[in-house]
This record gives sequence, structure tokens and C-alpha cells, in this order.
Amino acid sequence: MTGPRIYLDHAATTPLDERVLEAMLPYLRGHWGNPSSLYAEAQEARRGLDAARRSMAQVLGCKPQEIVMTAGGSESDNTALRGVVYAARRQGRGDHIITTAIEHHAVLHEAERLEQEGFRVTYLGVDGEGFINLAELEEAVSDETALVSIMYVNNEVGTVEPIEEVARAVKAKNPQTVFHTDAVQAIGALDVSVDRLGVDLLSIGAHKFYGPKGVGALYVRQRTPMHWQQLGGGQEKNRRAGTENVAGVVGMTKAMELAYDDFDACNTHSRALRDRLIAGVPERVPGVHPTGPASLDGRAPNNASFCFEGIEGEAILIALDLAGVAASSGSACTSGSLEPSHVLTALGVPEELARGSLRLTVGKENTQEQVDYLLETLPGIVERLRSLSPQWRERGAT
Repeated sequence: MTGPRIYLDHAATTPLDERVLEAMLPYLRGHWGNPSSLYAEAQEARRGLDAARRSMAQVLGCKPQEIVMTAGGSESDNTALRGVVYAARRQGRGDHIITTAIEHHAVLHEAERLEQEGFRVTYLGVDGEGFINLAELEEAVSDETALVSIMYVNNEVGTVEPIEEVARAVKAKNPQTVFHTDAVQAIGALDVSVDRLGVDLLSIGAHKFYGPKGVGALYVRQRTPMHWQQLGGGQEKNRRAGTENVAGVVGMTKAMELAYDDFDACNTHSRALRDRLIAGVPERVPGVHPTGPASLDGRAPNNASFCFEGIEGEAILIALDLAGVAASSGSACTSGSLEPSHVLTALGVPEELARGSLRLTVGKENTQEQVDYLLETLPGIVERLRSLSPQWRERGAT
């Protein structure tokens, strides 16, 4: 490819919006003080931090004091799980956790560690499109269930769980059970009003919606019992020690404001490109299986995901990269793993097919021409790679 590169991996990270950078620069240059100090330079930083928290609270529909700034979505997820269940153990409210088999590893690995520390974890299965079974969830909730954690949007196949219904079902069974959702992929794509969703905790990571990397937030509903994990100073009202990343927080908040100011236009744009990919790839390439929800209404507006017979996903990614297209085979956090995606395995995709996965996630800077280039380029790549596969050649001969 001789023209500009095409970026189709927005679920992994997004480019920093220029307007976000402009909002951050004053806090990198002039207002660089420590917001916990008392002198003028510090108070300038404190005003920026407080204003950002108020603005984020307006988007989430919550109180500013219910937002805890973190270093990203993974820390927010870790803190939510560990903080809730250790508080429950201390208060004698149960030691049971419920989550799903398709969560991000920030949740799954934390749940596995908590199992090693004596907590009990139920991992709910999903159907072939990635949706949980509400009846199975209701049956799993008991008097001992301290926490339920179910992600809003799956980062690999784009499944949008009915979080409002899920939260209502959990609370109906056990009002004391705390409900957390990983909403890292949902910001800017879906309504994240915490009262409408009915959640007690909600995780955010700024770099998924054109904000800076290394900053995130955790919404914690007032009076939710928490055993805070990061100790040191008294920052974030003694909930998360460490000098706040003021420039990052300001950038995250600006990015969130922009995401909801441009909500309808951006999502209409993304859906059109996503639909073109979901329809176009199977039309042009034999032996390809779309993954995730069959109904586009149940899928994130920017996500198209597939599995290809007879080839490895990694080989497709390398060939696309050489052709000027950046894509992914699934979660960026596990791109170096030789194991098939745990999400696809949970969906019932056979292991051999799951190894041929491709995720294409579009963003606001992508164009129809770029999608058409991908659709023109991909068939030749797949055909060439399959020609190198003895198994595929044998299949073609028969």
C-alpha cells in the first residue's frame, strides 16, 4: 500500500484526539503542581482535577465524590473485585463471586487469584453469540454472593450484555450483592448512566475513547462497602493513594465529553462501516465465520469479528500489516499468546477455527474507502495463506 496506513484496531486503543491534547497541555506545562498541596501552583492543579471530576460525573449521572481516579481499566477492574469481596469478608456478608467466562483478563485473573485466597467463584457460560443466561445467573446468586461482575461490551466479539436487566435480576435475588460492570469498551458507544444501568461499580479506561493511556476511573456508588487496596497518601479521599495524574484526568474527561457530544454522529458512522465489513467479508472470502451477535443491535457499533478456516490469525495480521492495515486477532492484552481466545472457546468455537480469528474495530477517522480497500485486499491474502496450508490444499482436492 502506498497511501496512508489504515487503522482498524480501535478496541485495542485509539489515537489521542487533538482537542484532548489541547485540554491536557496547560496541566503539563503551567499547572503542574501537586493537587494535594496548599500553595497557588498546587491549587491550580486541584481546580483542574475537581472540574474534571464534576464533568465526568455529569456524563455518568452520579456524584463527583463517587468517582475514583485510577491508572486505567485494569486497575479499576482489579480494585472493584478485590475491594468489594474483602470488605464483604470482613463484614461477614459472604465470600462468593459470580462473573462470566468471557470477561477481560483484568477481571478473570483477579478472580482466579481471589480463588487462591479462599473465595468461591462461579464462572457463567455464554451462548454462541456471547450472551449470558439470566436464569442461570439468578440461580447462581445466593445469600453468600458478595459480588457479581459482568462486562457491558465484550472487547473481542462486541457482545453487548443487557446490563440493566442483569443488575435488576441480581438485586432482586440478593439486594446486598454488589454489582460491577467493566464498561471500558462502552464509553462513547452506549449510554453509561449508572442509575439507569443499576450498577454499583463501573470501570473506565481513557485510551479506548480517544483519551490518553495510563489513566482511568472507577465509579463507586455511595455507601458501597470497599476495602481499598492502594495505600500511601490520602489522595482520592483515602481510597487510592498516589499523586493524581491531573493532565491525564483532564484529558480523559475531555475525551468523554467529546464522545457524548458527538455520540449520534460517531455511532452512525461506525455502524455503517461495521455493517459493510460484516456483510462484505463473508461475501468475498469462502470459509469465514462471523463471531459474536447475529443481530447487529446486540453488537458494539464499531466491532466486526470473524474466524477463518485453514489459516492462523497471526498470519493474516502480518499480511494485513504489510498491506498497510492494522488489525487484531482479539484482545490486545493476549496478542502474544499461543492459546486460542478464551472468549471464542467460551462461545463454542472449535479450537482450530478459533486460531484463525480476526477482529476489525473501526473509529471516527475511518472511511468507506478504507473499508473497501480492506475488502479488496483480504481475499487475496487469505487465498495466498491457504495455498501454503497442506490441510487446506487437501480439502480443496477432495
